[in-house]
Amino acid sequence: MFKKFINYCKVCYEELAHKTTWPTKSELAHSAMVVLSASLIIALVVAGMDLVFRNVMDLIYKLFA
Repeated sequence: MFKKFINYCKVCYEELAHKTTWPTKSELAHSAMVVLSASLIIALVVAGMDLVFRNVMDLIYKLFA
């Protein structure tokens, strides 16, 4: 059981150290900017929807109150 665990750790290390391609600094920065931009756009859409729904609900409450 212990040998299997050690072998698993060795295989994982070999995979990460020699077979994995890591992004360059510029690729990482570009990906981060894409994620940040998408998050900002989604947040603005959700905030806009919240504003519209709040105003619609306020109108409905005033009509039936």
